Amino acid sequence: MLTRFEQQLKNAIDHASTSNPTSTSTSNPSTVPDPMRSRPIDVSDRVIYAELSHAIVGAAIEVHRHIGPGQLESVYQRALEQELGFRELPYRALVPIAMLYKGCSVGEFFADFIVDDKIIVELKAVTGFAAVHKAQVLSYLRATDLRLGMLINFNVPVLWRGVHRLVR
Repeated sequence: MLTRFEQQLKNAIDHASTSNPTSTSTSNPSTVPDPMRSRPIDVSDRVIYAELSHAIVGAAIEVHRHIGPGQLESVYQRALEQELGFRELPYRALVPIAMLYKGCSVGEFFADFIVDDKIIVELKAVTGFAAVHKAQVLSYLRATDLRLGMLINFNVPVLWRGVHRLVR
């Protein structure tokens, strides 16, 4: 499945190759080098923490394969904590995050996981993500100065469809 950026890039390349007035219909497109395709785009070139986020999703998929959808969020939280430990990924669970208002603490919230002090992982077991779920992760990112958050919904038939990456 292509990301929106990859789809736009593909469409632009396809459009340029079909509407280029300097190209001739007798040239074979497979023999004419395309400067846009001279170097394949590596996912790690534009995705922050690609390997670490891949490892987190792999751990979540393993939990989902064993437990399946329909359980409480706390069950998935404890199981993912075990799986991250099995995979020797450094993490902190139920991390308190202070929320500030004009420099004063107005409350404390708890992120489900912070993995390798780089990625906030927030778990859900809901029928579908709401805007408030994404806002929650984004506010955690702002409060911690981290750049990447992962929102993982375990209440889906296939787990990768319930994974959202949020970048600050």
